[in-house]
Amino acid sequence: MRVAFVGKGGSGKTTLSALFSRHLARSGAPVVAVDGDINQHLAHALGLGEEEPFAGPPLSTRTGEIKDYLRGTNPRIPSRDAMVKTTPPGRGSRLLRLLGDDELHSRHVRVVGGVPLMVTGAFDESDLGVACYHSKLGAVELYLNHLVDGPGEYVVVDMTAGADAFASGLFTRFDMTFLVVEPTLKSLSVYRQYRDHAAEFGVPVAVVGNKVTGEDDLDFLRAHVGGDLLAHCVLSPFVRAQEQGRDHGELEPHNARTLERLRTAVDARPKDWAAFHRHTVEFHLRNAAAWADAATGLDLATQVDPEFRPGPQAFAALA
Repeated sequence: MRVAFVGKGGSGKTTLSALFSRHLARSGAPVVAVDGDINQHLAHALGLGEEEPFAGPPLSTRTGEIKDYLRGTNPRIPSRDAMVKTTPPGRGSRLLRLLGDDELHSRHVRVVGGVPLMVTGAFDESDLGVACYHSKLGAVELYLNHLVDGPGEYVVVDMTAGADAFASGLFTRFDMTFLVVEPTLKSLSVYRQYRDHAAEFGVPVAVVGNKVTGEDDLDFLRAHVGGDLLAHCVLSPFVRAQEQGRDHGELEPHNARTLERLRTAVDARPKDWAAFHRHTVEFHLRNAAAWADAATGLDLATQVDPEFRPGPQAFAALA
């Protein structure tokens, strides 16, 4: 199952991404966490020292090589230059199993705090004024497009903050999106934007209240979010201690129960491979018409393979 955490900057989505990923890993579930935020803090939230660099290469530094690997022998994609971030898989493409013995996982995954992690890469000085951060997310989009995750397997992505997540089709690649909302009016404005955009595409969204200090905060969230409120986290001394570099025992019981409730909600979602692929194709055609045809000099609509069927059956067809 693919899970995204989104929300206003500072809402706690990175912290919840880390807590949820660690919760899954400690249960023995196969999980990969992906830092897809412009502020690359997920590794540190998982326990990497603030001055310690992440040991693996960022996905965005090897996008060309990732394209070469994933396009495989797909005759519709003659070169890496013909492949854009939205290019869907087809017959001949290389498909991925979660944490499989493949070039992408072996190069980019490193274990931090007991959680296998990949990072997109920071928006650095050379990008200023010349690049959009969402171009760095292309490798994440390609990864999810070519991943065939199985029952009981999880990908957890810490998405970029606010409504910026809608700048690409990446937001449609998840079984469940958790929208982290603080009990403030500013946080609610992001909730409304995300809710409305997601509804256009049938993307399932559930709200996780965060930094709740009492019944007044909870009543505020209920009044403004209503039935979208799945669960909430209380203000956490455990998290604050971690952020200050101190050890503070275990996560509070209420917050631990919230993590389990999130997992139950994810597990209850039906896997809809047809919808994934439909969204993949739709956004590919949108991008082709908007910029990618002109950028490549090709008709990228021809990359859509009408005979390709996504999901586990695609592996069976390859066999």
